[in-house]
Amino acid sequence: MMVRQLQTDVLVIGGGTAGFGAALGAARQGAKVRLIEGTSKIGGVMAFCPGMPWGGGYPTGRSIGGVFGELTDALLAMEPPMAEVRPSTLENFGAEVIYDHEAAVFAMFQMLEDAGVEVHLNAFAGAPVMEGGRIARVECTDRTGPIVIEAGMVIDCSGDGDTSARAGVPYVVGDGRGNMMGVTLSFSMIGADLHRAFAKGDPYFEEEAAFGIAQGLIHPDLAKLYLMKGFHRDAVFCNSVHIRGVDGTDPQAVARATQEGRRRCHQLARFLVAHVPGFEHARMSELGPTVGVRETRKLEAVHRILASDLNAGAKPADGIVACDNPIDDVMRGDAEMTHDAIVAEGDYYTIPLRAMVPAAPANLLFAGRLVCADPAAFASVRGMPQCMAMGQAAGTAAAMALTEGLTVQALDPARVVASLAAQGMRGIGGDVLLRHARALEAVG
Repeated sequence: MMVRQLQTDVLVIGGGTAGFGAALGAARQGAKVRLIEGTSKIGGVMAFCPGMPWGGGYPTGRSIGGVFGELTDALLAMEPPMAEVRPSTLENFGAEVIYDHEAAVFAMFQMLEDAGVEVHLNAFAGAPVMEGGRIARVECTDRTGPIVIEAGMVIDCSGDGDTSARAGVPYVVGDGRGNMMGVTLSFSMIGADLHRAFAKGDPYFEEEAAFGIAQGLIHPDLAKLYLMKGFHRDAVFCNSVHIRGVDGTDPQAVARATQEGRRRCHQLARFLVAHVPGFEHARMSELGPTVGVRETRKLEAVHRILASDLNAGAKPADGIVACDNPIDDVMRGDAEMTHDAIVAEGDYYTIPLRAMVPAAPANLLFAGRLVCADPAAFASVRGMPQCMAMGQAAGTAAAMALTEGLTVQALDPARVVASLAAQGMRGIGGDVLLRHARALEAVG
């Protein structure tokens, strides 16, 4: 079979929210970009869990800006609006964005097209070909056969980090003891009476869940139902079915978990219709095509994010995205779930660029849930807005390093931060830069 040979300046592996941000970040700096995505949609968790809110994009009540802010503003400006910013009903979360799923996906594809990104869907990145401490090429495949893509820079946003691991980047799985957060299959209920359904004001529906478990009508792990008002007026987003003990790096384990998730979702939908006021005439819609995986590999970088630093509101000089997400830990090893605050109210921390830069290879960066962090820190930094911003930072850094003929390790992080600030990212950089930005805001 003939092997196609392709070339690009920057190869982005994975088209989730991090890959979306990375591709835009690099292309808008003038780089030729190819984006490899294994499914038929970009968005990652957005595609697997249609309707999942973007949580954590408004630390201290203000948007993080950048690509996330641009996308949100575009949806808000549509007629009629295709997004809404609202307070989260879940404890210790701030504002979140709910949106029309198809409008958001279309807008993201359009942004990539406008930036000149070459998107390869239903394509898989495999083994890297190493030459002189760099990734010279990556062996890929799609339905037409093998492809070899030569790249100046590679950004791994795949979530699982297969290519980076094969390139020799050390990693830990889950919490370092093999325990990974539970995977989730979500769905929506359409035709619900939202006023009656949410009359008690409990987004977890714990009383109803306890009844369902006691009667054997729903799975015992559904002690909290995590039901949220959807973007459309009769829709309820059900972020309820979590399956624990699943190795997200094993495709067969993911397939089995998805079928188990379908079973529990249909069971829950029947229970809502039969036993929860407001759902009598509702029906299931938008059941995810596969489970959303929260955690597998975390790659080793030149810096590891520690929860103790985040708890102190650390704002390092190379901080590239602001965040105040709680420690959103989901069934890692047992049935417990947490939403514990990680910073003091009104404060935030920033995620350092160094946590996305490996010691080697010389032309590899990573972003999204591959970020180097301890378990508690990871449970906070993993929100979709933060993944978009991490991707944007990685894309900007990759294009900058390529233009200047530098390794990613030799690139000056301060210049990346300055570029991101010029791109509209807010609250980034060290304390000196933050004070300067606030002074400019006060004047202007």
